[in-house]
Order: sequence, then structure tokens, then C-alpha cells
Amino acid sequence: MRFGILYFPTTGPEEKNPAEYYDEGLRLVRLAEELGYFQLKVVEHHFFDYGGYSPSPTTFLAAAAAVTSRIRLGTGAVIPAFAHPIKLAGQLAMLDNISHGRLDVGFGRGFLPDEFAAFGVPMDESRERFEENVEACVRLWTEEDVVLDGSFHRFGPVTLLPRPAQQPHPPVFSAVTTSLDSCAAAGRAGRGLQIIAAVSPTERVQELIAAYRKGRVDAGLEPDTGRIELSYPCYVAEDGEAARAAGRFVEGRYGEKISAATLSWAGVRSSAYPGYEKLAAAATRGSADFDDRVGAGRILAGDPAEVAAQIERIAGWYGEDVDLTFTTHSGHLSYEDSARTLTLFAEEVAPRLPFARLITEER
Repeated sequence: MRFGILYFPTTGPEEKNPAEYYDEGLRLVRLAEELGYFQLKVVEHHFFDYGGYSPSPTTFLAAAAAVTSRIRLGTGAVIPAFAHPIKLAGQLAMLDNISHGRLDVGFGRGFLPDEFAAFGVPMDESRERFEENVEACVRLWTEEDVVLDGSFHRFGPVTLLPRPAQQPHPPVFSAVTTSLDSCAAAGRAGRGLQIIAAVSPTERVQELIAAYRKGRVDAGLEPDTGRIELSYPCYVAEDGEAARAAGRFVEGRYGEKISAATLSWAGVRSSAYPGYEKLAAAATRGSADFDDRVGAGRILAGDPAEVAAQIERIAGWYGEDVDLTFTTHSGHLSYEDSARTLTLFAEEVAPRLPFARLITEER
């Protein structure tokens, strides 16, 4: 089991200047590499405090590549429906070269109605656009004179430059929240899987992983060789109650931000997102149920011994070969507090786990 970090800003200019947010993020990724974390992932969102400081993951990851040399750099995830595949494939190939072959590419469908409306993309087309554009990116990375006659894009012949540094192409992942169909499709396509495990009960995450592995079997692939990454909020302090207090604060702010971003679901219906009309009412993740979610294994919080025990439980549920990614740079904690969590985890939590792997141990 390896451990990475995920940058998911839930802050705005009234709380933190964007330049300060990015500067702190670059300091944290340098520290994460020194401590042995294997990966940094960055989200894509637009317009809202919920993720809006990260409209271009490739831009930030290029800056991160310049100040690191070993940690892998991932999109978690880019939304291909919002970009032309030639442009997106070129940006990602360029980033793979800038980072000397350290890129992991997570693709996601997106789920915020206001983002789809702003880009002029019908939500009902999101799944089909996702599959067409991801396939187009892979073809542009691996083939010459590519001709695409798709439902949404038509071009060719096109030979992409630059070619990716990793051959035949960077590792590709599907980012999934709750969809069994999306997990099965990722398995059949031979992609890795990124799951936001914090939003679902344990049984549902197990179902998602099972659907993914069955998809791989259906495609004639080994079920256990696909990379699976699970993301969780993580709060560690020498004093467990201090960690939980920080977690309650950050998760409360998260709840406010996602509620504002999903408000439009109250008046939106889409065949591609069944049941999402309930999201506006259910999104608030304030501090009221924080302790319940820690107890259910959906948030990691406590002193080093407590968090190590929580991860051992996760390994028992999903296996020791999954990777965990911790949402860490929301913008609501100081650099010092975020750095303390990363340091305590690497120095006091990971050594308690016999299955933990750090890149500092892989030299």
C-alpha cells in the first residue's frame, strides 16, 4: 500500500489569495516527496469555491514537476468533456515530458450542472463524451495519422507532438464516485480506478471494486493487476482530539462549499446521473456527523496510533494492494498544520503498517 496526497481546494478569495494557495501547495509537494509519498493528484473544477482554484490541473502539475524529481504527478481528475481531445492529449503529453515520465492521468465525467452549462455540454451526453474523448487521447498518444469520426469530434489525419515520455502512454485511470457501470467500463478498458471512498459506505466501495475487477475478467485481463486508488480526508496530530477538531472544521467548510456548488441539482434532471437531484439536499457534510464518518472508516482522524488502526481496517476491507490518497490542501488549514499532518503520517503512522511502501524506501 502506497500513500499519496490529493489537492482539493474548497476556498475562495475571501479566505485565501489564490497565489498563496498555490505557493503553499508547491511547498507541500516538495515536503511530500522528501517524506516518501508516492503521488500528488490535483482535481479539475470551475467557478465555485468547491474546487474552483483548480481549473487546470496540468498547469499546477507542471509547476510541481519543476520543484520535484521522484513523486508521481496525477490528474484526479481532468474532465475530457470540457476540452477538445487534441488539445487535452497534447497538454498531457507535454506534462509527461516536463515531469520526465511521472504522469498518471485520471479522467472523470464531472457532475456539476453549472460547469456543463457554462461549457455548453449537455449532461445527458457525459458518459458518451467521456468514452470518446478518453479513447481519442490514447489513440493520439500511441498512433500516427489518427482519424476520428466520432459523435462529438471529427478530425484527422493528425500525428500528435510531443509524444508522451512514457511508452506506450501514461497510466490511465477512470475517476468514479458511486457508479458500478463506470467501474465495470474502467475494468473492461484496462484502466486503473480512482474512487472517492469517503462518500460511500464500505459495502458500496467493495461493490465498486468488485465491478471493476469483473470488468477486467470480462475483457480477459487479470483482475488483481489494475491499480486502485482510494481517497480519504486525513487529519493527524500528536493529540487525537486536536486532529478531530481540525477535521470537524475543514469538513464543515467542505460541506458549505459543496452545498453551494450542487444547489442547481434541485432543478436539474439527467438520465446520465440518476438520483443526483437528491445531491443538493444531501451534500452538506458539516461537523454534525463527523465522528460517525470517522467511526465508519470514511474519514481518517486521530493520533498516529488511531490513524494506523483505521488504515489497517481499510486494508482488511479492500486489500493491502490498494493505494490511499489523502485530501490534504483544502486551503482552510495553515501550511504548518498541513505539513504537520504529512510529517506525522510518514514518520509515525506508516512505520506502524507492515504493508506500507514509501518512495524513500525504493531508492
